[in-house]
Amino acid sequence: MEYREAAELLLRQNDILILTHKRPDGDTIGCAVGLCLALRAQGRTAWLLPNEDATRLFTPYLEGCLAPEDFRPAFVVSVDIAGKGLFTPAGEQWLQKGIDLAIDHHPSQEYFAKETCLDAGRAACGELVYDIVRQWGPVSREVALPLYVAVSTDTGCFQYSNTSPDTHRVAAALMETGIDAQWVNKRHFRTKSLKRLKLEALIVDTMDLHDDGAIAIAAVSLDDMARLEADEADAEDIAAFVGQLEGVRTSVTIRELEGGSCKLSVRTDETLSATGVCALLGGGGHAAAAGCTITGSVEDAKAAILSAIRQVQGHA
Repeated sequence: MEYREAAELLLRQNDILILTHKRPDGDTIGCAVGLCLALRAQGRTAWLLPNEDATRLFTPYLEGCLAPEDFRPAFVVSVDIAGKGLFTPAGEQWLQKGIDLAIDHHPSQEYFAKETCLDAGRAACGELVYDIVRQWGPVSREVALPLYVAVSTDTGCFQYSNTSPDTHRVAAALMETGIDAQWVNKRHFRTKSLKRLKLEALIVDTMDLHDDGAIAIAAVSLDDMARLEADEADAEDIAAFVGQLEGVRTSVTIRELEGGSCKLSVRTDETLSATGVCALLGGGGHAAAAGCTITGSVEDAKAAILSAIRQVQGHA
């Protein structure tokens, strides 16, 4: 389903519930809030399913959009969710009941919904949601702000290789509504807590380098987080930090999770497929940015991801 069809489908619905993925980033939050507000402007009842993983960096955007406990949706939409394993515990019940529409930009999309609006050529799902909501008329400043958050955060403030001319055109159109883009960019890209800076210092001191510095693998354990008294907001998008080291072409960030598992984020350049690496470990994503979750310790995760990288390199 292309975006015009998705726009028409959504306008035929009411009592709409919008789902975001676990450990939500700016793209899923921004898409959900922007879509919710745009649907309300069209006279539709729309809410977001509360996400227990949302950090203080994103909670301000959610104000007034979270569904009350007694809300009973007639139509369920997921945004920026590529696979079944990315649903929150609260979202899994709706996955079982049936997702009516998935809006996504990941090539690893698992087609779990009745209808899917997928464009893997978009740098951010926010670009796709922008095209959907503008079918209903001019995009308001209220809707444009969260969509700008979606686009800017998923492109690393327009620095990642996925950024296209169309990405800049969408960002420009959103800025023309009068949003305070400078405030967004400072909040998300130029402001760091002291605990975050200490976390980055720890990563620099402990990261493993391979292939003469072309591969960097960094790990953050639960003990590290506890020792620094850091929380999820302090670790937001920490995966982007490792790749800033000069000479690094493939960066891996490992986050130890409660319950004996680790979340891995892989960023690469054109010499290696990040999604190819993560697919070997049950994950997915984009060619240059992908992720997966594996059972085991931090050391297990290091060994597993390096083995997967070597396997993909061997088939290149």
